[in-house]
Amino acid sequence: MEHLIFTFLFSISPLGEGRVGIPYGIINGLNPYLAFGVGLIANLLVFPLMMFLIDTFNTKLWKYRPYKKGSIKLMRRAKNGVGEKIQKYGFWGLMVFVMIPLPITGAYMGTIAASIFKVERKKALLAISLGVLVSCFIIAFFGTQVNKIDLAFFH
Repeated sequence: MEHLIFTFLFSISPLGEGRVGIPYGIINGLNPYLAFGVGLIANLLVFPLMMFLIDTFNTKLWKYRPYKKGSIKLMRRAKNGVGEKIQKYGFWGLMVFVMIPLPITGAYMGTIAASIFKVERKKALLAISLGVLVSCFIIAFFGTQVNKIDLAFFH
């Protein structure tokens, strides 16, 4: 049960997402399908939670200079990093950005980018969800392969 909870928590955290949660679950003996399912669900919760937080913070804190200054800095960074691709390719650019299982990509940055570039919420939800699904599948597939290699190597 403990590994199931940690798989969920790693998968919903901004530092891990499914890239950390799913392998953690598999390495610690969870059924790979269960680790995939828990990691996927947790990672899919990122979009609605982040959009709620972004909306709430922007509504309540935008009038304060430190928040506004920090937000503008983050927006500029996001525009320089992914803005061109998301503006050029729209839905598909956002999906691919979230799908690539590398640091600084994923549901959190995808949600922030969707908010900054004012991507329609339904399209953003679908693009980010598909990106998360593919990313989690890639991670689970390679996680099970690495786990098989590890088991074969140590026997």
